[in-house]
Amino acid sequence: MFYLAYNFLSFFLLIPVVCYHFYRSISRGRPAALAERFGYIPQAQLSGIRKRPLIWLHAVSVGESIAARPLLKALRTRYPDHVILVSNTTETGRGTASSFPEKDLCIYFPFDFLPAVRRALDSIRPEIVIIMETEIWPNFTREAAARKIPLILANGRISDRSFARYLKFSWFFRQALQLFSRLCMQTETDCERIIAIGAPADRTLRAGNLKYDIPFRQSSQDEQRRLKQEYAIPEDLLVLMAGSTHAGEEQYLIDTYKKLLPLFEGLFLILVPRHPERATEVAALLERSGIQFRRRSVLNAEESFHHGEALLVDTIGEMMSLYAIADVAFVGGSLVPTGGHNLLEPASVGVPSVFGPHMSNFREIAELVLQYGAGVQVASPEELAESCRALITSAELRQVLGQNGLKLMRDNGGATRRHLEIVAEYL
Repeated sequence: MFYLAYNFLSFFLLIPVVCYHFYRSISRGRPAALAERFGYIPQAQLSGIRKRPLIWLHAVSVGESIAARPLLKALRTRYPDHVILVSNTTETGRGTASSFPEKDLCIYFPFDFLPAVRRALDSIRPEIVIIMETEIWPNFTREAAARKIPLILANGRISDRSFARYLKFSWFFRQALQLFSRLCMQTETDCERIIAIGAPADRTLRAGNLKYDIPFRQSSQDEQRRLKQEYAIPEDLLVLMAGSTHAGEEQYLIDTYKKLLPLFEGLFLILVPRHPERATEVAALLERSGIQFRRRSVLNAEESFHHGEALLVDTIGEMMSLYAIADVAFVGGSLVPTGGHNLLEPASVGVPSVFGPHMSNFREIAELVLQYGAGVQVASPEELAESCRALITSAELRQVLGQNGLKLMRDNGGATRRHLEIVAEYL
């Protein structure tokens, strides 16, 4: 009865969903790829993988794709003869995953519309499906289970904000959760929460956070010099970077930058909006503030930046390179109630981070960063300016926090191995 009602409703919801994807694609200047979303995978792409066993890993967007990277590398090493297919829901996720050399094929995840799901599964015929974090789609899970395809939830988490919503609709999610072969959660709290929502306790386990297994190392001076040349940033400029910023945060960063400029000769700002399509909006803020800037997409490496200018990044896939040349990194989504972003990215290259009070989506990571002394949490934009000033003033303080971040990464790895052990039970 549940699936009958769900599919009846999904039929009527399909029109607004398709309209939304058209609008989203047009507004962002990207193809809608509706054929793939309805399960039509080009035969030319599938013909070269027909005779090999296939691992399907789904990562919704950019964050999940980056978190999946250690697992993808491990899967490629352990199963060299398997095809690795990565699917995404968002265009930015697709753009990120497409750059991963570990994958053989990259597609859009089908709508959870029964014909689309059946068509995709019949075309791809995976040996196993691995779903990153908490993507729960009733038709997809049911059809995979009907074909006896193992379903693994990897790096699962239930944020504070999501838990109440999931719990309220547990009658909806329980049906799908019961069909997962294993649910690998990040923490004990995540295990308790997903069991409360309806996951089978005997198939739920704590496997750790794959994000701790991203490669980490201190960037060498030669690497930093090369990257700065690529971005037209003179070697002697000290870089304040703001990564994954959201609406409402860029103005705080610009104001902080303007406060610091008279105090330090040789300061430079990099702004990286979480969604590149917001670049025009951020550009207008920079123009109104009187800050000279250039966009990454039209950057000429022969024309060097100067003190007091800014680089506005309107591309994707360059975040780690940009963190590698930062001296101080603000991690966005944290000064506004968005839930924060991944503090491990700057930590993995030995760069101290500054972040705001709204870290509900990365609570465990934020607590570890503070515990290890790898970053500074601020409560307000005023504190942001003061903390950035303190870090810019002291190279020694930046060095200490950066090394603490690398120690955090060394001490908290191992999730990839634990996930791989679970996957191996079904391959």
